[in-house]
Amino acid sequence: MVKDPVCGMEIEEKAAAAVRQMDGRSVYFCSEACAAKFDADPGRYGEAELQKVGSATTGARPGAPGLVRIELPILGMTCGKCVATVEKALRETRGVAKASVNLDQSRAFVTYDPAVANLEDLTQAVKTAGYRSGTATARIGIKGMYCASCVTTIEKGLQSTTGVLKASVNLGTNEARVEYLSEQTDLEEIKKAVEATGYQAAPPSSEEAPDKEALAREQEYRTLFRKFVFAAVIALPVMVTAYPEFIPFLKTLSRGTLRVIWGVTGVLTLPVLLWSGGHFFRGAWSAFRHRSADMNTLIALGTGAAWLYSGVAILLPHLFPEGTAEPFYDVAAVVIALVVLGQALELRAKGRTSEAIKKLMGLQAKTARIIREGKEQDIPVEEVLVGDIVIVRPGEKVPVDGVIKEGSSAVDESMLTGESLPVEKKAGDEVIGATLNKTGSFKFEATKVGKDTALAQIVRMVEEAQGSKAPIQRLVDVVSGYFVPAVMIIAVLTFVAWFDIGPEPRLIYALVTAVTVLIIACPCALGLATPMSLMVGVGKGAEQGILIRGGEALQTAQALDAIVLDKTGTITKGTPELTDVIVLGSQFTVHSSPTLNPEPSTLNEPERELLRLAASVERTSEHPLAAAIVEGAKTRGIALSDPQDFQAVPGHGVIATVDGHRVVLGNLKMMQKEGVDLGGLEEQAKRLADEGKTPMYAAVDGKAAGLVAVADTVKEDSAEAIQALKALGLEVVMITGDNQRTAQAIARQVGMDRVMAEVLPEDKAHQVHLLQAEGKKVGMVGDGINDAPALAQADVGFAIGTGTDVAIEASDITLIKGSLKGVALAVEISKATMRNIKQNLFGAFVYNALGIPVAAGLLYPFFGLLLSPLIAGAAMAFSSVTVVTNANRLRRFRPTGG
Repeated sequence: MVKDPVCGMEIEEKAAAAVRQMDGRSVYFCSEACAAKFDADPGRYGEAELQKVGSATTGARPGAPGLVRIELPILGMTCGKCVATVEKALRETRGVAKASVNLDQSRAFVTYDPAVANLEDLTQAVKTAGYRSGTATARIGIKGMYCASCVTTIEKGLQSTTGVLKASVNLGTNEARVEYLSEQTDLEEIKKAVEATGYQAAPPSSEEAPDKEALAREQEYRTLFRKFVFAAVIALPVMVTAYPEFIPFLKTLSRGTLRVIWGVTGVLTLPVLLWSGGHFFRGAWSAFRHRSADMNTLIALGTGAAWLYSGVAILLPHLFPEGTAEPFYDVAAVVIALVVLGQALELRAKGRTSEAIKKLMGLQAKTARIIREGKEQDIPVEEVLVGDIVIVRPGEKVPVDGVIKEGSSAVDESMLTGESLPVEKKAGDEVIGATLNKTGSFKFEATKVGKDTALAQIVRMVEEAQGSKAPIQRLVDVVSGYFVPAVMIIAVLTFVAWFDIGPEPRLIYALVTAVTVLIIACPCALGLATPMSLMVGVGKGAEQGILIRGGEALQTAQALDAIVLDKTGTITKGTPELTDVIVLGSQFTVHSSPTLNPEPSTLNEPERELLRLAASVERTSEHPLAAAIVEGAKTRGIALSDPQDFQAVPGHGVIATVDGHRVVLGNLKMMQKEGVDLGGLEEQAKRLADEGKTPMYAAVDGKAAGLVAVADTVKEDSAEAIQALKALGLEVVMITGDNQRTAQAIARQVGMDRVMAEVLPEDKAHQVHLLQAEGKKVGMVGDGINDAPALAQADVGFAIGTGTDVAIEASDITLIKGSLKGVALAVEISKATMRNIKQNLFGAFVYNALGIPVAAGLLYPFFGLLLSPLIAGAAMAFSSVTVVTNANRLRRFRPTGG
């Protein structure tokens, strides 16, 4: 229902007699008469009346109590149209009362109702419009996290902080990734929000040097292991005295003597609780102060209850029923020892999951040899500046990114691209920092240093991906929010049930089962199941030259049904090459697709002469096909002449005089215009065109001489990669702006069945959408600026790393090597990672689903079996170790075919 601002009548939106627009809002009228009154004096029905009406589309009422006004930085606006687009997107967002955009300041001023909309809605609206909000992102290390409940608590605390758009906490890396508006909050406020939840904010481990991070992890491991050894040493005598009836020299002692011995073991157990298990009690107290509960709560309650019960039972045995005044100090000591050992082993295993990052960071050269003031000097790589001339000798690492100015060499780029063969480099070619120079020496100019190098950006992308969450983690987060309170309720119910209807001694049974329930429950395994596998999977991709942007992309890639491949630069090399030279009366194929034979000796004299004349004519042309012919001649060692009287005929071809011969090079229209008799060349040209090549007729001195053909040739491994994709059960589709004949020719070469030809750049995203409308999950692979919208539209966008920055920015997965094989490999890694995650989650859920009922005594009525708290402690400690160990199995992943 909406309200007419003139008469106040409430009417149905669809039944309104008239509609007007005012300040970006729709105003509805019951009749034309009311609309006419409004039109006569809109100002009369301005803020006062419209506040009562509100916006039928957004639900917000301007000027209403509780509205918030913010400034939102907008990136990417260049004109008035951009302003109108952003304003429209914001005003259409539900909850927004008013929005205006200032182009000069690159800011949007938005008034919205926080009860209806939030900052994330606003930034998403900006993103949907094709722009980005100027948000800041911070990574914060967090100390004291041990389970999934900790993650939920911290995320809620961060997301409730003013100015925070998104907060994602990763248990695997012990870090939070926070996206926020710097105008509304800062890093200090965010750290305070973390500490307000009861945890400590610290520098993120990802910003520390690998050696320093490894040292800190090793130090923490040693501390935990020392705590375990101390607890284990104390636990041995405590266990011996806990069961005197089985120990020969103890079973003869009187009850009073045993109580004294038990009192001593109680005192011995106290430092175990306070030192070895002190972090459990501190964590539990912190959680209690912040009205939450986590794994620390369960351990502290279980061991604390066992210790307190034992103390009261020894000091005041008359308070307990006959036979129930028995101590349980062994439960406190042994459970603490086992859980701490589990944490130590888990920490050691978690260290192995981040090896991919360590490997990448370890690739960086430590020093660089540069020329300054005419002298060579070795300096730390951190001190290299943009513009410095750097010298690299055989066997040395390239320290930073740059362009070769002098010399040539073969460079091994396998550490970044996965390509095993060295790449030939010469003057003008780019070199990437951290790659290995093999044969020659060269000098290059540094173009990117520090955090701008390709290696630094790769490391940053991998870190962000490892810290992200897969959608499957949302289920875990929901469960974890209720897990610990549910376990505590089950423990209380278990105690009550055994105390009310259990066998004698009821109190003992009730206490033991309640403590066992608290101890066996393991939220750690749930919390670690997804992030640990994600870290290893993303790292494994990085080792293979595949950069996966986040958990969502990783999870979606394994469910893809179809892959759309852009032809140019993806299936093909993206640049035209000389393929055929045909002399009238004979034929010689220089290029047999898809491989090029560059040997000069493969051409006979007539063919070399025809190519020399054609290339000499094209020497001054700027057309890309002309460049292909010229380059083809040069690679075959043919010396070119300077053309005279050069003339370009638009849409037809070129004419020039070369060494006294009038040479015409062009299409069929050009030959007809010149009146040249082509003989049998037309059939040859048609055959070449059917193969996806572009034939050009050549005439010398008014007579047909032959054909020269060029084509954008297929990459060497495209056909193999497409077969690998089909083997994974994916439908492979080619999309191109080329004509149907050329597209089909390329499709035949690589074994593709479905082709979308003559697709305009702006329609590529629409074609992807049509495939999605068929109910398919679609991946898109591209490399150019015109592929960016289609990459964004696809469920998963794959960008070829050799392509443009725009395409890479719009993608979910980047293939550094530039080979289509990377797409199949990325899908395989995705499938393997998700399989591993599901195994972990299944194990964690089944463990808790079976373990808690058994701990509560479910098997006792049927088999007389009751789980010991000691076994429960061991099971709980090693369940999380099992999850991390299973995640580390991914490190042995090998793709199909090697």
